Amino acid sequence: LNRVIVLTGAGIVLVAALQGYIALQSIPVQYIKVTGELAHTRTDLIQEMIQPALVGGFLRADLQRIRTQLEELPWIYQATVQRRWPNALEIHVVEQLPIARWGDSGFLNHEGQVFQSESSQDWQALPRLDGPRGSAQALVAGYQRLVEILAPVHLSVAQLTVDERDQVEVVLAGGIRLLLGSEDFLERMHRFVAIYRTELAARAADVERVDLRYETGVAVAFTESSRVAGI
Repeated sequence: LNRVIVLTGAGIVLVAALQGYIALQSIPVQYIKVTGELAHTRTDLIQEMIQPALVGGFLRADLQRIRTQLEELPWIYQATVQRRWPNALEIHVVEQLPIARWGDSGFLNHEGQVFQSESSQDWQALPRLDGPRGSAQALVAGYQRLVEILAPVHLSVAQLTVDERDQVEVVLAGGIRLLLGSEDFLERMHRFVAIYRTELAARAADVERVDLRYETGVAVAFTESSRVAGI
């Protein structure tokens, strides 16, 4: 009799545990909290987008799927998703921070990742980078080095272009075109800065183009006469 009572008691505990487990599995997600500085992504769009991943309830919600879906949105750089007991999800979003335009309609973040946006007009003041497919990361790295090199003479890059033959061309914010060739373009930019300091800064408004594709010296085209002068 005692054995029967023990077995019956164990069965009751097992059934209760099973019922509790089933009840936990069926808890719906009732609250979704979205945090982060959102300037280009609507929270209602986020909540609507992740609904299919919540069908299984609070414990069975596919957090990895939610994160992947969110990071596919144009302006979301990174997303983290966590459960908050007893029935909530907390989503933290970090938006993209574009450092340059990419071609006609794309943008580049600090890692050289390309993303698209319909609100491109808001970022037309950013420098423009153009290059062959697959060159975005290298171009961003090169652009960041150019920014450092030009900073001491208070110049900035408006456009950086690399063509299919790896020829590098830079347009400065003041309109000066720099032809840097396909080799050692950073070293050639250092040479330009040195010449700019000593020879060109005083008449920068008259400079149209500087060709640095020479082993020594440069060729400067002045807008006032369109003649090329060797320095």
